Amino acid sequence: MEEQISLLIIYTGGTIGMIKDPQTGSLRPFNFDGVYDQIPELKRFHYQLEFYCFEPLIDSSDMQPAHWVELAEIIEKNYETFDGFVVLHGSDTMAYTASALSFMLENLNKPVVFTGSQLPLGVLRTDGRENFITAIELAAASEDNTPLIPEVCIYFENQLMRANRTMKYNAENFNAFVSPNYPVLADVGVYLKYNRHHILKPNFKKLRVHKNMDNRVAILKLFPGISKEVVESILGIPGLQAVILETFGSGNAPTESWFLEILEKYTEKGLYIINVSQCAAGTVEQGKYDTSLKLMEIGIISGRDMTTEAALTKIMYLLGENLSPGKFRAIMNLSLRGEITVH
Repeated sequence: MEEQISLLIIYTGGTIGMIKDPQTGSLRPFNFDGVYDQIPELKRFHYQLEFYCFEPLIDSSDMQPAHWVELAEIIEKNYETFDGFVVLHGSDTMAYTASALSFMLENLNKPVVFTGSQLPLGVLRTDGRENFITAIELAAASEDNTPLIPEVCIYFENQLMRANRTMKYNAENFNAFVSPNYPVLADVGVYLKYNRHHILKPNFKKLRVHKNMDNRVAILKLFPGISKEVVESILGIPGLQAVILETFGSGNAPTESWFLEILEKYTEKGLYIINVSQCAAGTVEQGKYDTSLKLMEIGIISGRDMTTEAALTKIMYLLGENLSPGKFRAIMNLSLRGEITVH
C-alpha cells in the first residue's frame, strides 16, 4: 500500500486567507480548521494536510527578515515529517520572502511552494481557490518517491516559477508574477506540464538552514538628474555593508567624474556595490558600453540577470555568513540556487 503524502500548509498572512465576516461584511482571517468546508475539493486529494498559522498573522508589507527566519525554522523543524510545504503569503513581498528562503534552505530536497491570491478566499471570484489547490498538487508531486520540484517556487495563475527568478509586476491582474529571465518550471492547464530540464535536481544531502540575515544593505535607483547629494546620502549611511545600484539597460550609469569618484571612494572603503539592471528582463553586461566599463574598473560587482529581490536577499544571506571580501565577490557571481544564468 502506498504511503500517504503529507504536506504542511503554512499561513503567514495575506489576502488569500481572508474571508468576509457574515455579520459585519469586513474581511477577517480564515480559520483553517474549517478548510474542508470552505474548499471541499481538498478531500479528493487523499493527502494528509496539516496547518500552521503565524501568530500574529503578518501583512506582507510588514514582512521582515526575522519572519523569514521564523518561516525557515518551521520548515527545518518539520522537514523530516512532511513530504512538502505550501506557504500562503501576501503577494506584495512574496518574491522577497521566497527568494530569501531559497538561499536560507541549503540542500533543499523537498518542495516549498509559495502561493497567494489577488482576491480573498472568501470572495466568489477568488483566484485563491485554484492557486491553493494547485500549489498543494505541485508540492505533492513525486516520481519514484522523489519530489518533482525540490526547490523553492512561486505558483500563481497557471505558472510555477523558480522563487528567486520571480517578481511581482501587476497589482490588478490574476497573473501577478513573472519570471523574466528564466523559463517557468511548470505550466498548468488541463494537464500539469513540468519543464523538467529547468528544475533543480535533488542532491540528497542533509538540509542546512542559514538564519543570519544581515540587512545592512540599501538600494540606489539611478535616474536622469540624480544629484551628488542623493548618491552620497545613500552610500554614506553609517554601518552600511552593501548597496544594490539599479542601473539603466544592460548595466549602464552616468560617466560624470563626481559620480564615479563617489563610487570608487566607497568601494575602496569596503562597501560592496552590486550592479542590477532596472529592466525586468535582460542582463547586466559591464564593459559592453563605455557607460558601464568604468563601473567594472572601479570594482562594482555585476549582478548579471538577477532580480532585485534575489540580489537583495542573496546579499543579506552572504553578509550573514561573514565571508572575506574576495569570497563574497566570487560567490555573488556564482549561481547558488539557480538565481543567475551562468553560460
